[in-house]
Amino acid sequence: MTETVTVTENATERQWHEVSHVDDLWEGDMLAVDVEGQSVLLVNMDGDVFAYRNRCPHQDWPLEDGDLDGRKLTCAQHLWEFDVCTAKGINPATSTLVGYDCKVGDDGAISVRVR
Repeated sequence: MTETVTVTENATERQWHEVSHVDDLWEGDMLAVDVEGQSVLLVNMDGDVFAYRNRCPHQDWPLEDGDLDGRKLTCAQHLWEFDVCTAKGINPATSTLVGYDCKVGDDGAISVRVR
């Protein structure tokens, strides 16, 4: 006799966490939020919201302390630069930001999934 097990949810699926609202994150602005104990940096660029680990890959400095000029985010500690729309490094080009899944609901709620 074979036992049948019904799985209603994928246990490995990451959960979406509502963290903010687009009304609280203006275009061209950044906001640090906590998601499951991880600091996440939200960036609104021309109406698209991106989510990144709030730490520079160089020496773990908080990116929220950096400067956002257009698409370019500059880390405050050692001036490493990143394109916030692609996560790719500008200076140095070999570096990248750690990105997270991010979505904006029809009601304007911003949700993030972390790894």
